[in-house]
Amino acid sequence: MCWSLQGDWMCGGKMLSTLEEGRQKLGLQPIKYHRKWPFQRVYGIQEPVSVAFSVLNLAIQFHGWVSFFILVNYNLPFSPKKKPYYEYTGLWHIYAILSMNSWIWSAVSHSRDVELTEKLDYSSVVAFIGYSLLVAILRAFNVRDEASRVMIAAPIVAFVTTHILYLNFYQLDYGFTRHPSRWKLWVVVAGGILSTLIKIYDFPPYMGYVDADALWHAMSIPLTYLWWSFVRDDSQFGTTTLTKKAK
Repeated sequence: MCWSLQGDWMCGGKMLSTLEEGRQKLGLQPIKYHRKWPFQRVYGIQEPVSVAFSVLNLAIQFHGWVSFFILVNYNLPFSPKKKPYYEYTGLWHIYAILSMNSWIWSAVSHSRDVELTEKLDYSSVVAFIGYSLLVAILRAFNVRDEASRVMIAAPIVAFVTTHILYLNFYQLDYGFTRHPSRWKLWVVVAGGILSTLIKIYDFPPYMGYVDADALWHAMSIPLTYLWWSFVRDDSQFGTTTLTKKAK
């Protein structure tokens, strides 16, 4: 008999189909099993549509990378140092590798969703999104100075690394999407990035008083208040969640 819907791949799919057919006959709506919606499988693939789109995304990313590689290495002139003039070449190569890695694990995870493939999928996505944000900021603001690049990259890399470690060494908690104060965390993250950009984008003091550094310090005040407000809310949310699980 098959008792583990999550652990036994093929057996779990048959059981889910049987359960959902019974619910449909009773006029009931689909429900999640182990925090996952039930899907119709094709040749044993758990989520065939997501797999197909993941593969298409992988193909598009690969095509974009190859076309970029050919352009900068064969069609555009090199500098006297035998390197491309385009300063962001290396950054885009890393972007391509992370993006293709992300879509590969997305396809694998949606083909067979087990703990290992799920963590590899989520970790790859987080790394890709974090790096995409970093490259977008560097290019949008034309940041060329190495010190400025490091200053922008440090908080993003720290946040991404911490989140990946959390995903891999702690049980995945989908309950955060229901966190009543999650918007505060995102405001602090977005505000922190914005304030860093303002600090980098140096400008003369307005009316002789307010410069980029002063504005950066001013933005830190509400962000700090909001951060501690989230911490208090999070402690209450976490305590309530754990006490419910303990009962």
